[in-house]
Amino acid sequence: MEFFTQAIETLKVLVMALGAGLGVWGIINLLEGYGNDNRATRFCTNIMLF
Repeated sequence: MEFFTQAIETLKVLVMALGAGLGVWGIINLLEGYGNDNRATRFCTNIMLF
């Protein structure tokens, strides 16, 4: 029974670590996406390219 208890505790830690990693990845993706929403920035960038 000790083996199963240890295995369940290990799985809990792995699932929490996976969830935290996916959460951080999601936040980074959201922040990267919001960087392109500013119309003024896109307008000035387009003027600088030409």
